[in-house]
Amino acid sequence: MNLKSSNKVETNRYELDIEITPEEFNKAVDKAYNKQKNKMTVPGFRKGKAPKKFIEKYYGENVFYEDAINILYPDALDMAAKEANLQIIDDKIDFDLVKMSKEEGLNFKLKVTVMPEVEIGDYKSIKVKSEKFEEITEKDIQEELERVRENNARLVNCEENSLVENKDVVNINFAGKVEGEEFTGGTAENFELTVGSGQFIPGFEEQIIGHKIGEEFDISVKFPEDYHVKSLSGKDAVFSIKLNGIQKKELPELDDEFVKDISEYNTLEEYKNSLKEVLEKEQKQNIEGKKRVALRKDLIEMTKVEIPEALVRHEINHFLKNMDRQLRQQNLNLEMYMDCLGLSKQEMYDNYRDEAIDNIKYDLALEKIIELEKIEISDEELEKKYTEMSETTKISVDRIKKLAPPETYRIELKREKCIKFIENIAFN
Repeated sequence: MNLKSSNKVETNRYELDIEITPEEFNKAVDKAYNKQKNKMTVPGFRKGKAPKKFIEKYYGENVFYEDAINILYPDALDMAAKEANLQIIDDKIDFDLVKMSKEEGLNFKLKVTVMPEVEIGDYKSIKVKSEKFEEITEKDIQEELERVRENNARLVNCEENSLVENKDVVNINFAGKVEGEEFTGGTAENFELTVGSGQFIPGFEEQIIGHKIGEEFDISVKFPEDYHVKSLSGKDAVFSIKLNGIQKKELPELDDEFVKDISEYNTLEEYKNSLKEVLEKEQKQNIEGKKRVALRKDLIEMTKVEIPEALVRHEINHFLKNMDRQLRQQNLNLEMYMDCLGLSKQEMYDNYRDEAIDNIKYDLALEKIIELEKIEISDEELEKKYTEMSETTKISVDRIKKLAPPETYRIELKREKCIKFIENIAFN
């Protein structure tokens, strides 16, 4: 088994010329014979008892050749990738048979897609400016207290002659039409909506205000140009509404007793102090999060790479599988979600394509920096990771090592170390 040559034929595509010796090919033919002989019938022999030469004479000399290729192919591809130092990705492989016989052996050419070549700019010059920390004011605390009161409000049914006001919770039936036709996801019954929450498209909730229970009416709206369902974006729509009920929020009194009911604190003053600490922590986390988003964007912009379509497909499929898994936890699935939004699978692909490309570029940027900086993980660092995982999961270290090979965690730890390396440069 020998790699005769490895040539780049186009961006991210290589042609591998692989040669198998006659001895190796004939051994593979024998393996194929032993695997298939019990399924083959030859006149004059009991099933499975015919010698190889009689089967080849009856069915043709090349009867086992295809199976022999399938036996040799995986090891040949692995050998060629290692010798050519190529990382082959899951994509279409073109197979071209050059020669095949017991006397000459096997020779074939493969065109494969490989991980792309990456160029990255001067990542050591990145500087990310931090937002200024704003002191938490009494106003901030009061706004948070009002939000807590809203979350703990009691809903009270209104009388029939009541009119809808902002922040009321309404129960409605609705049926939407575009160009006179109902559309997927535009109809519902007994739907509960908090007016002013912004759950519906602009103009919808405002037009419910002022109507009373039992009233039936139409509202006209226009879908935003950037609406996620492309078939509806920018379209005018009419919704027929029936107002089934109105509930108003009754806010609790803001006092010590309320604080005792919703928290571990005994007084309103103690609770306000705790809210200040929470708001400070959230603001700091928000600032750090924005810095990381900015750093990620800088790395993506300075990374030059031609990404194979196979990688984009893989990234989108991975994203959609995760989405499907999350939806199933809510007794839904991806097909139901797409149907509700009126989206085809291709439209889902198109919607997430840019995000997928950014994710791939960011990952490739980190891999390139790991390579350039020669970032490695010591055995001690790996053992520390196993110990941390054991403490978190309550699973023994030995068991974790069996479930996840060391290389899995080495890759993860290299990535973490690389991110810290870049952050130290960019944030200081």
